[in-house]
Amino acid sequence: MPIKKVGVVGFTGVMGAGIVQLCAQSGYQVVGFSRNQERTKKALATIEKHLSRLVEKEKISPADKAAALARISTSDSMSALADCDLVIESAVENMELKKGVFAELDSVCRPDAILATNTSSLSIIDLAMATHRPNQVLGLHFFNPAPLMPLLEVVRTIATSDETLAIGKAFGESLNKTIIVARDAPGYIVNTLLIPYLLNAIRMLDRGQAAREDIDTAIKAGLNYPMGPLQVADYIGLDALLFIANIMYEESKEPQYAAPPLLKKMVTAGWLGRKSGKGFYEYR
Repeated sequence: MPIKKVGVVGFTGVMGAGIVQLCAQSGYQVVGFSRNQERTKKALATIEKHLSRLVEKEKISPADKAAALARISTSDSMSALADCDLVIESAVENMELKKGVFAELDSVCRPDAILATNTSSLSIIDLAMATHRPNQVLGLHFFNPAPLMPLLEVVRTIATSDETLAIGKAFGESLNKTIIVARDAPGYIVNTLLIPYLLNAIRMLDRGQAAREDIDTAIKAGLNYPMGPLQVADYIGLDALLFIANIMYEESKEPQYAAPPLLKKMVTAGWLGRKSGKGFYEYR
């Protein structure tokens, strides 16, 4: 089944808006669903601003920008997604909320439509079983910012059909993404590698093994990484890091995913990284 029209649930968030922009720039008709009209206006303004920056940098033409914006429509009724070929859920990371979204999508979308989630950590088979079409559910895990980051994790559950997987991969390739296929296991591929790395850096700092600057400099200068682990943690958001680590630990019980006490204390204090102005570093 060729994908022509894409729906995005939760498009007013950072990831959702990025996915809408990416799909529109790639030639797809896109419907963004949100029941909050104020946030809808802000998301559309953000997309327009990002496209304007691309025009200023001469990466796209003014005509390209106008065409992308013309492909985007919004609605506060989920029935507007009824004729979409693919719907991508990008709501907040709450299992019960997402299950409700998938159950509602299952009732309004065409029987042959594919349902996908952008979750970075939750069990996709749990979401799939909230529908009557688990064979047509998969993960499409984009990375932030979605229009710029080259990777797409396509996540297959034990119920995802070969046809659904093939369509998901082809869709990702049409967005000019590098595709990797992951099993529906905690963290998929990227977070399974990334989370222990970040948590170990926090443990190292917590036990006084090295100063924060030296930990980050060691990775940047020694491994030629653009950012050190504590800088990456601040960029992701310490609350998001703690959330993902907790989910991975609860499902696997592997000690490498257990959150260090320092991380828990910083989240409790509201030191969440860049978005709060203070994390392992301070930001203005």
